Amino acid sequence: MNGILCVNKPQGFTSFDVIAKLRGILRIRRLGHAGTLDPMATGVLPVFVGNATKACDIMPNDQKSYLAGFRLGQTSDTQDVWGTVRDVSDMAVTEDDILAVLPEFTGRIMQLPPMYSAVQVNGKRLYDLARQGIEVERQLREIEVNSLAVFEYDPVTREGILEIDCGRGTYIRTIINDIGEKLGCGGIMTSLLRDSSCGFTINDCHTLDEIQQARDEDRLEELIFPVDRVFESLPELVLGEAQARMYRNGVKLDLSRVRGIVSGQDSYRVYGPGHSFIGTAAADREEGVLRIGKNLGGDNG
Repeated sequence: MNGILCVNKPQGFTSFDVIAKLRGILRIRRLGHAGTLDPMATGVLPVFVGNATKACDIMPNDQKSYLAGFRLGQTSDTQDVWGTVRDVSDMAVTEDDILAVLPEFTGRIMQLPPMYSAVQVNGKRLYDLARQGIEVERQLREIEVNSLAVFEYDPVTREGILEIDCGRGTYIRTIINDIGEKLGCGGIMTSLLRDSSCGFTINDCHTLDEIQQARDEDRLEELIFPVDRVFESLPELVLGEAQARMYRNGVKLDLSRVRGIVSGQDSYRVYGPGHSFIGTAAADREEGVLRIGKNLGGDNG
């Protein structure tokens, strides 16, 4: 079994918990996932099965979108409702107040990773240090927030929902914390739903119970996406039998003899005879060759 299984991660599960559960359901150990979700978060978790695990770290589309619940007037050590409250403010905040500061958190911005995160400093996870009451200096990291909007907001309770489209490495609770800090009242995250990730949406996902039922009914293959789904943004190259054999053997191909090369385009998804997906490749125009990116096994999932 090879391909991508999209899981609607339940609240209270770590991403690794989902992998452990799926190993029991699928009866396969070779599993990986894209885009870790915190235990309190729910939503899209793409799980790579079998030979598809080789694609986990080379996906061209790493964009994600979220619906994040927030509450203004509080801060906590974890920047969310599951932590210990540190400060409380009764400052009134209107929706217009929030809208006025959102542009400062849109585009390419610098973000300080929270102490309760999996980021490593000197070989130690920040959350391990935080649980010991240790706070260390962290480096700002550049993130990209493509869009940030207020989905709903109640000025009486000062609670609402943000819609966020962003790239990898973005901490949503830190965005809410920083917005609250900018407003002068503090803010914490109260819920988090990831409704898209790496080109997959919540409609592509299945619960663990649904996956278990599919296995019991011997129809797991119906839930598996072919691995080339995550490379749809790349132009395709279709190789002949001889070229496909050379590609699989690691031989660089003469670029002038490969059909489908696009001017200015370096990365491609590669198919063999019968349109079977065999991997990714990169055009090296200086040497005039097509280099293998990742050989994904010669099947289509």
